Amino acid sequence: MMLPRMVMKRLKTNLPAQQANLHPEPQPEREFPFTTMQASDLVTHLRIPELWEVRQFVRSLPPSALIGIGTIAALIAYWYATRPKPQKPPCDLTMQSVEVESAEFARKSVLLKQRDMITSYYVDVKTLYDVMQRGLIVSNNGPCLGSRSPNQPYQWIAYREVISRAEHVGSGLFTRGYRPGNNQFIGIFAQNRPEWVIIEQACYTYSMVMVPLYDTLGDEAISYILNKADIAVVFCDTQARAEAVLYGVESKQTPDVKTIIIMDPFGAELKQRGIQSGVEIVSLKTIEYAGRDQKWKPKPPQPGDLAVICFTSGTTGNPKGAMLTHRNIIANFSAFVQVTEGQWVASPADIHISYLPLAHMFERLVQIVVLCHGARIGFFQGDIRLLMDDIKVLRPTIFPVVPRLLNRMYDKIHSQASSFIKRWILQLATWRKTAELRKGIMRRNSIWDTLVFRKIQDSLGGRVRLMVTGAAPVSETVLTFIRAAVGCQFYEGYGQTECTAGCSMTIPGDWSAGHVGAPMPCNLIKLVDVEEMNYFAREGEGEICVKGTNVFRGYLKDSEKTAEALDNHGWLHTGDIGKWLPNGTLKIIDRKKHIFKLAQGEYIAPEKIENIYVRSEPVAQVFVHGDSLQAFLVGIVVPDPEVLPAWAQKRNITGTFEELCKNKVLKDAILADLTRIGKEAGLKSFEQVKDIILYPEMFTVQNGLLTPTFKAKRPQLKIFFRSQIAELYKNVTV
Repeated sequence: MMLPRMVMKRLKTNLPAQQANLHPEPQPEREFPFTTMQASDLVTHLRIPELWEVRQFVRSLPPSALIGIGTIAALIAYWYATRPKPQKPPCDLTMQSVEVESAEFARKSVLLKQRDMITSYYVDVKTLYDVMQRGLIVSNNGPCLGSRSPNQPYQWIAYREVISRAEHVGSGLFTRGYRPGNNQFIGIFAQNRPEWVIIEQACYTYSMVMVPLYDTLGDEAISYILNKADIAVVFCDTQARAEAVLYGVESKQTPDVKTIIIMDPFGAELKQRGIQSGVEIVSLKTIEYAGRDQKWKPKPPQPGDLAVICFTSGTTGNPKGAMLTHRNIIANFSAFVQVTEGQWVASPADIHISYLPLAHMFERLVQIVVLCHGARIGFFQGDIRLLMDDIKVLRPTIFPVVPRLLNRMYDKIHSQASSFIKRWILQLATWRKTAELRKGIMRRNSIWDTLVFRKIQDSLGGRVRLMVTGAAPVSETVLTFIRAAVGCQFYEGYGQTECTAGCSMTIPGDWSAGHVGAPMPCNLIKLVDVEEMNYFAREGEGEICVKGTNVFRGYLKDSEKTAEALDNHGWLHTGDIGKWLPNGTLKIIDRKKHIFKLAQGEYIAPEKIENIYVRSEPVAQVFVHGDSLQAFLVGIVVPDPEVLPAWAQKRNITGTFEELCKNKVLKDAILADLTRIGKEAGLKSFEQVKDIILYPEMFTVQNGLLTPTFKAKRPQLKIFFRSQIAELYKNVTV
């Protein structure tokens, strides 16, 4: 038996000095003439301190203690093996974009390795027709579109059936005299449902062009779109929407409409009204049956063909029809896939909850990602109040959101933490999970998830793997909290319809808030000077301009508006003010389009001020107003009905919500809080409101004060609150 060198050193230490000096340290290869038993006896006899004490200590322990020690050791080993590890980002997060030599002050994504901007990720997907064909193969004809009735499970349609029904719908149109091709524009006026996607795929199958309509445009705007796009056939989901379209024909506002196709059952009276107006009103089933009997061969589009004319709601004037090609949309979709490929890739096992309006490109782009990878789309019942029940039944893995929903989630969660202990635990859990986010760790299996955040995750079905937000600014506090609470891949993007959907997006592994990521691989971004607002590109600030394969062709029949949006070099001017951060990400800091001058000549950007003021705890919405005849600003504040009562009670103010909104002391307290937050954010004194009123009803799409993407309709707000604004200016003295 060979004893280790360390043991021999101990032997030398414990032997008498003269003996130790007689025998030099043996060479490692030398063997000692001890048996195993002899060596053990020698160690025991010599009483090597460490081994002896450990042995005696272990012998003295009761069996229960030994089991406890073993358990602790096992737990330590388990923690070491399963300890959270940061995600490996696809690039150096301190340099997410680089300057482009050929364009001054322009930057591109570091993920864009090739010279040209990306046009397609998959070689077999060049158009939106190819998307569904690939989904069919990848899913092996798996479930595609799902819907449910109240208190019922989801019912699913397979990919093959969706494709077949799309061919039947397209062929059924041709039995009515319409023809395939890029000159055939098809209107669709419906809520999210499987038939929406089937009709959309019918258009792509035969190279026709989709023109979505939506309620919040208003009757006048819908008539304007139908005429502008020369639409002869409109698909409607309900009789009520069909009646709205027919009314336009009857009143001679939309004389070109010849066919209205309804998805739901409708009465004979409506059909008779149509006959009297020269409009055929027919059911979707009738069209499908006709197309099944006289089926046409598909006529797939080319990448450069028009796919969609998406009319932007806008805050002033008539809607503008953004013309988007198949290449535009596929390029934007491909860029998204390339950015997320290292950490998240959709699969046939994924399920998407569809509740955001399909008439907007944000939701459409998410659905393209889903369909191309053979995943499923489950539609909500059509009532936003039942959305959480739909989520509970569907248990989605893909969940796109808008800031308004995130704010409501945040407010509800914090309002439920009523006691000091609950608030303390929630803050501690948030702090610990946020610390992990800063290290690039995104997970939902920590002790804090088990103790605090599991209920939140279960309320979203418990399986969400991907969340994406866009369409409007989101608070850094809210975004960071939801990321920590939900514990899934959560990206924030920035863009507009004119660049398909997104032009910048956060990169996997960078879970910091306060920016909208780096340019996507399908486009470049540059900043240009806005001298009147003191923003200069050489200082890394200016109006955001976009150029790439996702930038639209122009506005339908509107060369003047097109020239305002697209310059001679193909750069899209967004009207938003951005700033480059040191790590190459983009931060939205202001808005150019709604600036105005005060009487003393100072420029004001009200949206910037509003985005600061909504950080106030009791505030849900703010409208900041000013004009060139006045020297100061005033505001309309909508308090948060779930937060205000408790916030007021801390100040010894009680009453109903309406009574609280009329309380001058409470109003002054909120005004003081706004002023404090504005000062902390660096607002100048002329940028602070001098007085406010508290208004008890939310600005909504339904009351005409918000656009469908939840942006403030400033002209309408000004008219709606003209009496209150006049009163504020009358009473304030500065």
